[in-house]
Amino acid sequence: MFVGIDVGTSVVKAAVFDEGGRELAVESRPVRLALRGGFVEQDMEEVYAAVVEVLGALTARVPGPVAVAGLTGQGDGVWLVDEEGRPVRAAASWMDGRAHQLLGQWLADGTFEAVFRRTGSAMFPGCPGPLLAWLDRHEPAALDAAATALYCKDMVFRRLTGAPATTDVSDASMPFLDPRSRAYDNGVVELLGLTHRRGLLAPVSDPVATAPAREGLPAGTRLANGPYDLPASALGAGVTAPGDGLLIVGTCLAALVATTDLDLTGEPAGLYISTDRPGHWLRAMPAMVGAAALDWVLATTGVRHAEVDGLLEATPPGAHGVRVLPYFAPSGERAPFVEPRLRAELLGVSLESTRADLVRATCEGIGYAARHCLQAAGLTGSLAVCGGGTRSPAWMRLLADVLGRPLRVVEGEVGARGAVLAAAERFGVELDAGAWTRPTAVVEPDADRAAYYAKGYEEHLARLTEARARAQG
Repeated sequence: MFVGIDVGTSVVKAAVFDEGGRELAVESRPVRLALRGGFVEQDMEEVYAAVVEVLGALTARVPGPVAVAGLTGQGDGVWLVDEEGRPVRAAASWMDGRAHQLLGQWLADGTFEAVFRRTGSAMFPGCPGPLLAWLDRHEPAALDAAATALYCKDMVFRRLTGAPATTDVSDASMPFLDPRSRAYDNGVVELLGLTHRRGLLAPVSDPVATAPAREGLPAGTRLANGPYDLPASALGAGVTAPGDGLLIVGTCLAALVATTDLDLTGEPAGLYISTDRPGHWLRAMPAMVGAAALDWVLATTGVRHAEVDGLLEATPPGAHGVRVLPYFAPSGERAPFVEPRLRAELLGVSLESTRADLVRATCEGIGYAARHCLQAAGLTGSLAVCGGGTRSPAWMRLLADVLGRPLRVVEGEVGARGAVLAAAERFGVELDAGAWTRPTAVVEPDADRAAYYAKGYEEHLARLTEARARAQG
């Protein structure tokens, strides 16, 4: 069997597949986020314990030899560990907003743009550059005590295998990696005032190891670390040909387009994710909030997830004039533009507005944000979609209409599936990628609704321009 591990932001999952890519079993455990005044942190011991628990439960359900295992997980943030791979402090999540003022300074003085022109990385408060710089100013003792600043999956790989601390090119892409040389750009480290902390950056490699006889995987299991969840999902959805794209409708809304062109001109936004194939990148526009925006609206209005499809059918396109700008993250937005102070807006709400109007307007707003991200990422080919949002057929129909294109829906544990495919490639195990990435459905847009939403998208962009001006002013 083949095992994929996906260490998500709020849920840790492990899935087992057969040789043909059929998903046999999944185990998951929730993990907590600690939110305090713009700080968003996670307990590394809790995260690691959840990984061990899901692996133990999974291998108990489906016993047998593991041919290959692949590991993926949330990207960005700062996961400081000592020489033994143990936590130095709580992990700062990619959702963390503590460095927003520092990023604002870099936006104003040109540092932000200078970094993008060198690496293709548009920094945001929760990426390692701003977080490490903030910690260097406010918690230098934590950095002094650390041996390495890892990413989430790297911490787990280090603990599961005992291998030296390393990362892969995908996680290293933000914000220090030169996408051409696939090595750290020391000029960027210097621009961010971190030259004296250069030793904290994990060596970049294609990390593989054999699991020892201890917790987690069966002894002798071949385990590969990386890529992180966005590029792993692209692999799991079969998005590898230049121009093809993937939209992940999960906690965050991530648009990725495969490319062989490296264009560091234009508005600094998103990033270029290096892949295991030199000369191939994913142009990524990972927005800060996706399904999390809908979750907030549902919780606020007392609507259950099971009611969403019915509510989407209960009100027409346009939601009776209710509009939502879905920028709910406390650290603002990072794609397809960077504005740390941008906040969500609900417009056109009156005493006559219904819960259905609010739910549909939120889903439409997320769809417009997705269209903006995909356009900026350069989508020209087919579009796959995955993530928790795919469980709502009505939302998928709405999304196809808003985007004005067919959706190749890929269900199941797509990130874990991609992690296995990456691991098989590294270990030289042949798998039928076409069979592993076959879509479960194709959703076609309705021509009339697509035309309506094309006009709505232009109105969305106009409202967004006004909102950005207010945030900056």
